[in-house]
Amino acid sequence: MNNDDTKESKILIVDDVPKNIQLAGSILQRQDYNIFFANNGETALNLAQTNAFDLILLDIMMPGMDGFEVCEQLKKDPNTREIPVIFLTAKTDTESTIKGFDIGAVDYVTKPFNEKELLARVRTHLELRAARESLREANVTKDKFFSIIAHDMKNPFNALLGLSKLLLNNFDVFDEDKKKYFIQNIYQSSDQGYKLLENLLDWSRMQTGKMVCQPALIDLYTYVFETMTLLKAGAANKKITLHSEVGEGTAIYADPNMVTMVIRNLVSNAIKFTEEGGEVRIVSETDGDYVQVTVSDTGLGIKEKNVEKLFRIDAHHSTLGTAQEAGTGLGLILCREFVLRNGGKIWVESEFGKGSKFIFTLPEIERKE
Repeated sequence: MNNDDTKESKILIVDDVPKNIQLAGSILQRQDYNIFFANNGETALNLAQTNAFDLILLDIMMPGMDGFEVCEQLKKDPNTREIPVIFLTAKTDTESTIKGFDIGAVDYVTKPFNEKELLARVRTHLELRAARESLREANVTKDKFFSIIAHDMKNPFNALLGLSKLLLNNFDVFDEDKKKYFIQNIYQSSDQGYKLLENLLDWSRMQTGKMVCQPALIDLYTYVFETMTLLKAGAANKKITLHSEVGEGTAIYADPNMVTMVIRNLVSNAIKFTEEGGEVRIVSETDGDYVQVTVSDTGLGIKEKNVEKLFRIDAHHSTLGTAQEAGTGLGLILCREFVLRNGGKIWVESEFGKGSKFIFTLPEIERKE
């Protein structure tokens, strides 16, 4: 793993002696780490609750709450138990070392500090933490992938097999309206399965690094217009009005294919969760060096407790549309990945029962690194 990957990591130094804090802090700050300080255990625990630290350097011998007790409290709390703790101590006896490891510390650094040793141990444990986090994300991604294959991919195929078998066995019995009904349902199941497969393939290509982002200066109007044309029939079936306020010549610097997939996913979702007679609207406006795009609907809205789950791979959230349209939630995860890869941001504003706004930004011109 490249050492640059751990630059700007957040490190908390806990010691009741200001000189020790200053010395350790000056060594680490020269390496571009973000350093926080606490001179007692209670302050350290409070800071750990409000900051996502990547590492804690913790003195053992402190008045009041000593380092052992602080470490025990950190390891009991689900919010802080994964933060690696390195003890700072002048004590090198075996008993203290064993006790420290038993309660969850990952290493020791003895005082007075040796600069090379301190940096080496800090760098090692930051890299190990980053590696563990990458492994955790990879496992979550794998579990999500297999869950979709095992459950969501099976649903459209079950429908296809059941409907086609029923139609085949009763073809001479059913009247024309009945046959048309079954054919329509077969088509919808096929369409659902194909869209899911497309998302899965895009997602897998991204995870394996095979989908390369190739940004270019493009006219956002063209891609919005093409999406509106493609989805017009589906919206008309639900008597939903599609309206665009994206003007010709709205320039963005982004990968054309990824932009297409983001707009298509967001507009498709808006149609899916909007009642008959509703409206889906796309608006763009320039915000500094970025173009901000809003896809809004007059649909079901999203409960507050579910908003934060929408873009998370480790939090499954899938809801049926107003016409019982199925989904997996994978489309929004892809949208987030595509927008981030193009240097933008994406978020949602929603009020349950009153509709939603999905908002994303993309750079207006090529960004100079």
